[in-house]
Amino acid sequence: MIVDLIEALYRLLWGDLFTLPVAGGIGISFMVVLLFAAGIGFTLRTRLLPVRLFRDMIGAVCEKKQAAGGLSSFQTLVISTATRVGMGNLVGVVAAVSAGGAGAVFWMWVTALLGASTSFVESTLAQKYRQPDPLYGGWRGGPAYYLHVLAERKRGKKLKRSVVAALFAVSGLICWCGISQVISNSVSSAFQNAFHVPPLATTLVLTAIAAVIVLRKNATVKSLDVMVPIMAVCYFVLTVGVVLFNLPKLPAVFGRIFAEAFGLRQAAAGGFGAVLMNGVKRGLFSNEAGSGSAPCAAAAAECDDPVKMGFVQALGVLIDTVVICSCTAFLMLLVPESLTADLAGMDLLQAAMQYHLGSFGIVFIAVILALFSFSTFLGVLYYARGNVAYLCGDNWWSQTAYKLLALAMLLVGGTQAYTVVWDLGDVGIGLMTIFNMLALVPMAPESLDALRTYERQRRL
Repeated sequence: MIVDLIEALYRLLWGDLFTLPVAGGIGISFMVVLLFAAGIGFTLRTRLLPVRLFRDMIGAVCEKKQAAGGLSSFQTLVISTATRVGMGNLVGVVAAVSAGGAGAVFWMWVTALLGASTSFVESTLAQKYRQPDPLYGGWRGGPAYYLHVLAERKRGKKLKRSVVAALFAVSGLICWCGISQVISNSVSSAFQNAFHVPPLATTLVLTAIAAVIVLRKNATVKSLDVMVPIMAVCYFVLTVGVVLFNLPKLPAVFGRIFAEAFGLRQAAAGGFGAVLMNGVKRGLFSNEAGSGSAPCAAAAAECDDPVKMGFVQALGVLIDTVVICSCTAFLMLLVPESLTADLAGMDLLQAAMQYHLGSFGIVFIAVILALFSFSTFLGVLYYARGNVAYLCGDNWWSQTAYKLLALAMLLVGGTQAYTVVWDLGDVGIGLMTIFNMLALVPMAPESLDALRTYERQRRL
């Protein structure tokens, strides 16, 4: 029954809202319309912010923390990158290419470029409406909190809870449980291929180690500070090395991406919709722009201007999808199609790594995926702090209860079917995006006004 409900919600959010009568019929979902409309609108209203203010985005990341407590700009980038780079860049790209082919990579790029401005708007709002965190210290916030502010303005009075804000918080917790399942599902599959370890054994060990880390009060940020930069650099260096070694093949890879992006190979079979849909879905899952996840980290930063935190998270979207996602895609697309034709999921990525690096490639990707998965799990539990507090108040029992639920989902995910696990994550992130957009559209002028003020001050 639960699986049927998940699949029904998945079809409602990601199924065909209408069909364009070209190339055999292109199904367009509600989420595609929502994300592309918001991305295009915010990109135009910020006057191409990712291109125009790229140097300011770099400068915002490099700023030191202004006061004790809270997080530095770099730490918030690390936390948001932990979830983006962790599962999005490995599992998300693999899922996109498995289901949508090479052309899905192009639509992931488009989603990221449009999403950078969306991420700027939501992260600026999160920083502006953050609140002190009496449990963990520092600050907390996110869409639940600025949705609450919007509800109070509409009602003209103080509210203890807002229905829409509570719905966002619940959707986020559902999504992050789904991500927990994706983590164990992917890691257990990778370790089974690399070391022939039964999935249940891998899942039990993964859950036990995660429990030791997350059930301690302040272990999350400290662990991420060490883990994320090391693993991201190692993965980036190795993938760039593989790409450079195969440089003569790169033009053919780009040709395949652009040819399949517009359905030239799929037109006869009516497959362009699958290319577009999987690129957009996995692009959103990878960079999280518009979903409301990253603002939960953005709100925790010590920053003298909310605009600067908007810059940091916009840069995170570009780093995630345009740079690191591309590396993962190239690893797979540089392999002859005959070797990967019938593969999907982690089997596809490990086959690609074996082609490039031999047996070491299978071991490397299994180990790096385990590290990425830990970082993702820690990151989403950091996001969950503010949402749990909004729903249940400031108490340790509710925080601990959600951590135990997430650990249970980590345990369950290792034994579930690949498609069911992804559907739960997609349903959660789809619901989050809808509720988040209910605030972003009416409150976006506040972020845009802050941006104009920042630019005036910079000129002076």
